Amino acid sequence: MSELDDFLTTMLDRQIAAETAIHNGDVEPRMALWSRSDPVTLLGAMGMSNVGWDAVSQTFRWVASRFSNCTAYSFELLAAGASGDLAYTVGFERAALSVDGGPPQSTKLRVTHVYRRESGEWKIVHRHGDYVPLDATAAAEGNAAGPET
Repeated sequence: MSELDDFLTTMLDRQIAAETAIHNGDVEPRMALWSRSDPVTLLGAMGMSNVGWDAVSQTFRWVASRFSNCTAYSFELLAAGASGDLAYTVGFERAALSVDGGPPQSTKLRVTHVYRRESGEWKIVHRHGDYVPLDATAAAEGNAAGPET
């Protein structure tokens, strides 16, 4: 098994489960995947950007408190790499969920994650998520922007 295959096998299913959980209001699985050792960074979460575990974890708790009733979550991996103790993934996250108790809505984000191996375990150290731009092509394909997670 290649270094990349080993990383993806170890991390991807756990991360998809954690993201599904946060879209249902449960932050703990996501928190378990993240490093507590700085530098830890977050860009774009509901328009917020943070540096350091304390600020990042507070944002995760706030985001989870707003989400519920996730009926679908998927991650489309576009690219990934792993070398030594660093790895990354790039892809699209799609979800159907309620925000602040409102009606169900569909979201699509483009996301990048950076991972660091700590004591033999992969941990997330950076996330950047933002809306997929609504241009003529995206609108024609039915891609709508929604809450960033």
